[in-house]
Amino acid sequence: QVQLVESGGGSVQPGGSLRLSCAISGATSTTNCMAWFRQAPGEERKGVAGLYRGDGGTHYIDSVRGRFTISQDSAKTTVFLQIDNLQSEDTGIYYCAAGPRFPLCMLGTRAETPDWGQGTQVTVSS
Repeated sequence: QVQLVESGGGSVQPGGSLRLSCAISGATSTTNCMAWFRQAPGEERKGVAGLYRGDGGTHYIDSVRGRFTISQDSAKTTVFLQIDNLQSEDTGIYYCAAGPRFPLCMLGTRAETPDWGQGTQVTVSS
């Protein structure tokens, strides 16, 4: 059974940076694709970055490209999300998720994104 555990959230001032981590255990072929989702207050979860664990290939939505960086460690047991120049609209709960196909795990559907972490809160405020 796949387990995903996020950490690294917190409260940050605008312009600051955070690095979120997602520890992966029980990895199988269903974790070929890893993604970070953001759920802003009052909104649905939305995939913002994806990574293919095989070769480290990445995909971002346009609104975060250049500020968000998804990566993995050399052992491929932890996925990171580096967020730079944090803005108020980045506030939300960030979820780590996994699925079998890249970049489709960014969709968040039951078929393409079967595994989820519990989420970590990021608050951007002055």
